[in-house]
Amino acid sequence: MDLPISRTDYEAEGLDAATVAADPIEQFTKWMDDAVAAGAPEAGAMVLSTVDAAGRPRGRNVLLRGVDDRGFMFYTNFESDKAKALDATGLASLTFHWFEVHRQVIIEGTVVRATTEESDAYFASRPRESQLGAWASDQSSILTSKDELLKALSEATERFADTEVTRPPFWGGYRVIPTEIEFWQGQPSRLHDRIRYERSPADTSWETVRLSP
Repeated sequence: MDLPISRTDYEAEGLDAATVAADPIEQFTKWMDDAVAAGAPEAGAMVLSTVDAAGRPRGRNVLLRGVDDRGFMFYTNFESDKAKALDATGLASLTFHWFEVHRQVIIEGTVVRATTEESDAYFASRPRESQLGAWASDQSSILTSKDELLKALSEATERFADTEVTRPPFWGGYRVIPTEIEFWQGQPSRLHDRIRYERSPADTSWETVRLSP
């Protein structure tokens, strides 16, 4: 297959370790706001990369559902392939790409499950159809047909017909606690700016370094 070769010579304000925010979460929040303002579709979409117990890597898109000083939150089925890999290693990487502003952020860190209260609160905020879908989907398992899934959805709908949908015990959140966060800004002639925040081993403060493109 012949692929068209497309090259964009990025034109954007540069990124400097001396002028970025001291806190990478503050810097990330600013960039997320910029991406939303620039019209990036699904700006909260991120590639979650994991390695399973056998050392096999895998990436997939999930949605960011919260970020603060404690880390980056997302939610899933605890029996899914991604959850099994997260539970096996306790490690993950997140990648955001916002083409509209020629930016990328890569986050590496450890992973913990959200508290019961956090998972309950987020599940309660979801549309009812999504809540029912969480009960119906045995995520990552093999289906004999789409009808099998629709039957499970019908059963969940009937089960909760006259009541609110409670959170399944096999569904909840994960928090990625960052140890490194890299900000990438596209620049002309492929001389891109890369600033990486690293946790100081002595305390919880952050140090920044510039990386070669």
